[in-house]
Amino acid sequence: FSSRTKAWVAWMSKMLGYSREENLADAHRAASMFLALDRIPVPLIARIHGAALGGGSGLAAVCDVVIAEDQALFGFTEVVLGILPAMISPYVVRKIGMSAARELCLSGTRFAAARAKEIGLVHTVVAAAELDAAVEAQLALFRQAAPSAVARTKALLTAVHGRRPADV
Repeated sequence: FSSRTKAWVAWMSKMLGYSREENLADAHRAASMFLALDRIPVPLIARIHGAALGGGSGLAAVCDVVIAEDQALFGFTEVVLGILPAMISPYVVRKIGMSAARELCLSGTRFAAARAKEIGLVHTVVAAAELDAAVEAQLALFRQAAPSAVARTKALLTAVHGRRPADV
């Protein structure tokens, strides 16, 4: 396991001893983080190398662009741990749709980068050796855009999502 994986497991183990109040406070902090990431006025790019499980796939769902290596592994695995994907579910459903969300969140199934691209969680899949170059290419595209227009467009897209044209 990587040091990040060990840290994650240690944190999850520590959470087992949390009181109800500590769990709620921790969930509120995490939900606030996801909301802040969703509202950040600049493009948010995920660079996925290795496994992005549970909250890692949730982070991918909140990002504007997701670039993954072809061997990356994804999964909304919360149910396997006996917990709900509550804080990530709004972003997951918005990103991949209800049908894929039901299939993957209810089963906790792990899936490959190709499947993640197929359902819209990932935008670009490349070989691991090409991952940094793919991220740099995406950054170059974003650098051409006017920051104020990007910020306003992100807010606009969120505001109109799921609404009918006549309601906007």
